[in-house]
Amino acid sequence: MNDDTWTSVEAVLEAMAGQQYIADRSIAMAVFLAAKLEKPLLIEGEPGCGKTEIAKVLATATGADLIRLQCYEGLDATSALYEWNYPKQLLTIRLREANRTTEELEADVFSDRFLLERPLLRALRGTPSRRPVLLIDEIDRADEEFEGLLLELLSDYQITIPEIGTIKAQAIPFVVITSNRTRELSDALKRRCLYVYIGYPSLEKEVAILRAKVPALEDRLATEIAGFVQRVRAEEDLVKRPGTAETLDWAAALMALGEHEIRREFVEQTLGFLVKDAHDLQLFSAARLDALLGGE
Repeated sequence: MNDDTWTSVEAVLEAMAGQQYIADRSIAMAVFLAAKLEKPLLIEGEPGCGKTEIAKVLATATGADLIRLQCYEGLDATSALYEWNYPKQLLTIRLREANRTTEELEADVFSDRFLLERPLLRALRGTPSRRPVLLIDEIDRADEEFEGLLLELLSDYQITIPEIGTIKAQAIPFVVITSNRTRELSDALKRRCLYVYIGYPSLEKEVAILRAKVPALEDRLATEIAGFVQRVRAEEDLVKRPGTAETLDWAAALMALGEHEIRREFVEQTLGFLVKDAHDLQLFSAARLDALLGGE
């Protein structure tokens, strides 16, 4: 990992900008302190607003390995930490049982070469010269039981495998935990982390993001796109408001079609790039689109 990235908040801002990530100073400050204090960074916010991208950008900017654990309901230790390669163990036992004692076989098959590393264990095995970035994505989708398992790991950065012993991190990984707030996280988890919230960007920031991510986009058109998306987000009865990811998809679609302005026909035909909910799509009547396009 390139330690120069963490010398100051300005260095973090510069490193993120070099990866076309437009970060507020508060985000760069949280990243800087999380790295210096070796504490996990918990990022909550609206879907599609760049939470996961922060971990990817930091890994690329520092040359670190990105280790990602995608959370889901039912996630357990076997999928997150480790499991044994049972088929390989059984085959080894059958091949060697005639010439080995039970104790020798047990010591052989419960060794490191039969261990299947999952993301959390792999992150613990990083070295000081190659400190990984561990992304625990959408922790709110996992069960509370998994959150308890994670607390134990984040307390001491070690795990105990009964057949092998305790494995302790040689270098504490840079941990980024994201949440879309589909459920409230425990206070115990929050206490172990530095916290930052990412909401929808301002008009100026969204224009800057468009310019960075879609460099071929004309400045005038970037402003028009961001302004339209901002007005769509302001609609009070939407189930799912478009995030920055949807803005970028819509801009890319406009570029692919060779459009140089936002036309009514284009908006009607591509609204599904922005509004990704059937109920919300039905809300946009002709009169409503006219009002949004007119900037009212």
